[in-house]
Amino acid sequence: MSTVRIAALADASEHIQALACAHVQAFGGLLPDWSRSDAAAELRAHTGDADLPMTWVALEGDDWVGSVSLLQEDHPQIPQYSPWLATLYVRPSQRGRGVGARLVAHCVATAAQLQLPWLYLYCEPGRVGFYRRLGWQWHADLPLGPLQVVVMRVAPQPHRYAEVAVRATPVAAVASMPETVEIEVPPTPHCR
Repeated sequence: MSTVRIAALADASEHIQALACAHVQAFGGLLPDWSRSDAAAELRAHTGDADLPMTWVALEGDDWVGSVSLLQEDHPQIPQYSPWLATLYVRPSQRGRGVGARLVAHCVATAAQLQLPWLYLYCEPGRVGFYRRLGWQWHADLPLGPLQVVVMRVAPQPHRYAEVAVRATPVAAVASMPETVEIEVPPTPHCR
């Protein structure tokens, strides 16, 4: 098995179109008017590791296996919570290897470096356990588009999440955790 590394999307911009396609297929149900070109334009704006918005890509060799973003706003219906860990996505073939946990840990550690007091995310109720194991806590239940979601939050602490990132290698405890998205993304000519 190759080593997975996490890079700023700005350093792996050749993956923007594929990520945009995967994100729209996985999360587009919440934003019905969100297109692949919209997603790609948003990702192009995530240019580094100093200011929001930011996106990181998990890379294995030259191929992307997952991604996560740190955003000021994640959905127009819930502006009262900010900032957000958003669009955590791991390719179905790569799930169960700890990639999602490493991406979450990287995002939270960056939020700690930025001295953000809280970081939020929303997920379907079935994903709460994954985030709880990573130190997140329940904050609210609310309807969002066609879904009932759980808003969770964490107080970013750099040392704690650096340890999670180290532990998030493919060991039995982490490998048994479900990743956040379990939607099958069929390969299409547009999404390779």
